[in-house]
Amino acid sequence: MAGFVIPLGNLIGPFLVWQLKKNEFPTVEAHGKQALNFQISCLIYAAASFVLIFVLIGIPLLIAIGVFNLVCVIVATIKVNNGRAWKYPLALPLIK
Repeated sequence: MAGFVIPLGNLIGPFLVWQLKKNEFPTVEAHGKQALNFQISCLIYAAASFVLIFVLIGIPLLIAIGVFNLVCVIVATIKVNNGRAWKYPLALPLIK
């Protein structure tokens, strides 16, 4: 959600939390990687949609990606807070 306020905040936030707390809390290792992979994937999807603006399909896609990102982050926050594992949909496994 930081990406809506701070440019690239949606990448910097999960990366910092993952790097700073992964040794202190074992679950942060897995959840941090998942969150970072999802945010990188959304950035890739948004870049591809930006290119498609010239074909007039990019604007609705950018809006859909923003809403999808927001909803997935909220759902993931609730699930992880309740102690359940959460796998983001459409996340590319870039960081292993």
